[in-house]
Amino acid sequence: MPQAAPPLTRPPAEVVRQTPVSQAPNGICYAVSGEITVPETDLQRMVAAVPDAAASALRRKAYYFVPLTVNQGDETVIADRYDVALSDNAVCHRNLELGDSQCVFISTRLMDDKFSVAFEFYINVGHAVVERAGVSQAFADVVWKQVEAGTRGETSLDAWESRKLATGHGLDTEKYKNEYFAASFADAISIYLLSLFLDVDYHDLRERDYPLLAPTPMAERLRKVAELFPPNPGFEFAIYNKRRT
Repeated sequence: MPQAAPPLTRPPAEVVRQTPVSQAPNGICYAVSGEITVPETDLQRMVAAVPDAAASALRRKAYYFVPLTVNQGDETVIADRYDVALSDNAVCHRNLELGDSQCVFISTRLMDDKFSVAFEFYINVGHAVVERAGVSQAFADVVWKQVEAGTRGETSLDAWESRKLATGHGLDTEKYKNEYFAASFADAISIYLLSLFLDVDYHDLRERDYPLLAPTPMAERLRKVAELFPPNPGFEFAIYNKRRT
């Protein structure tokens, strides 16, 4: 019985050169290369869910949805399909500067479900928005008021760790406070975008490394993000509280 040919791997620059790029109505550029399992219609809606006000901070970026982004020594290569051997050295995403643009390669086959692929994309978008546009003072005020009230939990390990340092008694508390605001703002943007694309059960986001932020303060953060980045036409933001039965 003939064995299947090994997957083809190419340098990122070659993938960029050979792959046509689409532009969503919000202006975000994206492309699909290789054998991925997320339907094209889902990818289109996933990208289009990013509100125009947030997408404007993503100029000179392009997102490539690929099967695997693989580390090979000091080099990064893109596989055209999933392979178990290659997956051991694959990363969820890699940001690479190519020419005067930044290309983000997202490994869809490491996650292989719509929820995980979307969240990986939105996490990258959230951090990019914060990096280019900064942290909203209105959001920072909401978050710090919650901290001072002793609100339990956080939205990521980065936010959890920087919050502990920001509320400590060291010399760099102001530095850690700014890092905390950046991490919590990026997290909230990511979760908000995910909720525009999918119906999200908040508890699906829980992690083992830190306690998840309580639902009520998370809802407060998301409402503030929604004020800053209103949904595009065709998308809706809503928070529903489940009643215990």
